[in-house]
Amino acid sequence: MLNNQKKGLKALLRPEDSIVVLIDHQPFQFANLNSHEPATIINAVTGLSKAAKVFNVPTILTTVVEERGGFLIKQIQDVFPDQKPINRTWINTWQDKNVTDIVEKSGRKQLIIAGLWTEVCVAMPAIQAAAEGYDVFVVTDACGAVSVEAHDMAVRRMVQHGITPINWIAVTSEWQRDWARLDTASHLASLMIEHTGATGVAYAWEQQLLNTPIPTS
Repeated sequence: MLNNQKKGLKALLRPEDSIVVLIDHQPFQFANLNSHEPATIINAVTGLSKAAKVFNVPTILTTVVEERGGFLIKQIQDVFPDQKPINRTWINTWQDKNVTDIVEKSGRKQLIIAGLWTEVCVAMPAIQAAAEGYDVFVVTDACGAVSVEAHDMAVRRMVQHGITPINWIAVTSEWQRDWARLDTASHLASLMIEHTGATGVAYAWEQQLLNTPIPTS
């Protein structure tokens, strides 16, 4: 049964209550990624990273054994150039106190997770955190697995534990909530052009049309 924080308006994401954990977007994990086109995941996780920065949502970067598995991909690191990823030996991020202490001290309960692979390094911490009372959201298009089946089964498994699957554009839209919030809306326009594909192209075209003078004669 869903708890009260997942009913009605309270079920939607709020930037002041959110914290993001990005897990193991590294070369080794991408090497056996078969559930999605890698470019799709890179675009989604980069868009999510930039949105978190726009809304001042704390974002934890973490890698596993990066000396062998490779550094965090440049697209994410470029969004947080001064932040060194937490390098773990634990497969389950939620067993590393360097990560969980930051989340706990933040006091934020809406936990947003994305990572590689969905069936391992995403499912493990998501399931554990949900049991500890966090309202867990998994950004499925910023995750990937060794096969389509592995990704799908992992998402189904997590749903059984009360975890909410969501995509990165939905996360951003719930954080924005109202286009009258002009301080963030202007930044989201740039984000749309860069990362929302055809929507971004259409938006840029709309701006072109709006800014094209109408001949007077």
